Amino acid sequence: MARQDSFQGSIPLLILKILARRGALHGYGLATHIKQVSQDVLNVEEGSLYPALHRMEEAGLIKARWVTTENNRRARVYEITRADAKELEQEEIRWRAISAAIGRVLKEA
Repeated sequence: MARQDSFQGSIPLLILKILARRGALHGYGLATHIKQVSQDVLNVEEGSLYPALHRMEEAGLIKARWVTTENNRRARVYEITRADAKELEQEEIRWRAISAAIGRVLKEA
């Protein structure tokens, strides 16, 4: 019954929160951080992460730029913009309300 797709809608919120706290990161760094912090419960696959990043960039929620890593490889890093701070706050409020509502239903079911 454990389904990974149940948190797909929360990926943009997680990305915004991580970028707000940690600064610019590449996709692999975002996915690794989500997995580590969630203690291996949440595993964001490339097929979900990169489309989400592209949609967020197109919507102006994040910006991306190419950098050269210490391994001399090119990587695309993503960072939050000032406008994103307001979006993040609104998304967090929405997510907490949804989580509380789900908790109430589970408790009373």
